Amino acid sequence: MPHALLLSGSLGQGHDVMAAACADSLHERGWTTATVDAMALLGRRSGAAGEAVFRRLLAIPGVYDAFHFSALRPGTRLARSTERAAVARLAPRVRDLLGRQPTELVVSVFSTAAGAVDALHRDGTPVPPHMVFCTDVTPHRLWVHESTDLFLVTSETAAAGVRRYRPDARTVVTPAPLRTPFYSPPTKQEAREEFGIPPDARCVLLMSGSWGLGPVAEAAAALGAAGVHVLAVAGRNRELEARLREVRRREPRVRALGYSDRVPALMAAADLVVTSSGDTCSEARAIGRRLLLLDVVPGHGRDNLQHELELGYADVTGAAPRDVVRAALAALERETPKPSAGSVRAPWEAAFGAALSSVGLS
Repeated sequence: MPHALLLSGSLGQGHDVMAAACADSLHERGWTTATVDAMALLGRRSGAAGEAVFRRLLAIPGVYDAFHFSALRPGTRLARSTERAAVARLAPRVRDLLGRQPTELVVSVFSTAAGAVDALHRDGTPVPPHMVFCTDVTPHRLWVHESTDLFLVTSETAAAGVRRYRPDARTVVTPAPLRTPFYSPPTKQEAREEFGIPPDARCVLLMSGSWGLGPVAEAAAALGAAGVHVLAVAGRNRELEARLREVRRREPRVRALGYSDRVPALMAAADLVVTSSGDTCSEARAIGRRLLLLDVVPGHGRDNLQHELELGYADVTGAAPRDVVRAALAALERETPKPSAGSVRAPWEAAFGAALSSVGLS
């Protein structure tokens, strides 16, 4: 069986979701895969330090915006020096992985991993065909390297973004892939029975990525007080989960959840999905739910938010709980025909198959 190495990164869950989608498609074609967290490969201390720095940049208003738009996007000396430090540790570990098992394909869904594979190319290490998969609407400079064989992106805008740095780059525009359960979600009635939501109640799913960015607990409390049933998901944010459970004790319309693999059912139970920009948006559209986007992710999140608004069936709100409530109530009342629920896998599989063929694999 052919084997693929998938290089992800644990800064949020979006990278892992894309790696899982690629793995599912490869398994359907008879491949074996190994998915590896590039942050873990850096070592416990370095990986934890990198995540802490990233969280700190996000937490200080304006700082990550400045770093993203002024350093990452143009690829300044500061950005490249930051990448070199990580790549110097990561590349030897990726080389070791390639040496342990014959590998026919490498897929990087994390920019630092893409840099590490490029470093192996430059030092003469034999590397199998290498695809980079970026779902940001405007990839920054560190996503794009000369040795990458193919770039998978989810919009023509993103393809143009790749060519900004490498005009001869080969790109394939794919539909946003979904995790398998999103292709066959439960009905609204089934989902509401699962979570105890009254059939005729107004219900909102409130979540903001695996880190739970933004005023999730405050917004959940305000929405519940306004008479809306709220399915509030904390992701992997333990502190937020505890705060949501405290909100639940005060406001019975709020249901507090931590990390959940029942997101397709949660979306099916809701009338509206309130979330930050990211892969959750394509998942909500597949279920047939309108989006209310929280403007809480700086840098690439601002580009992605604008793209989601352009795709339609979405609104945006500020982070203040009163703004979230006002926008959510308006969205719930708005009479907009909903797209048909559900999605099909065939377009993604066709695009992914074309990508494999373009690098000489079937």
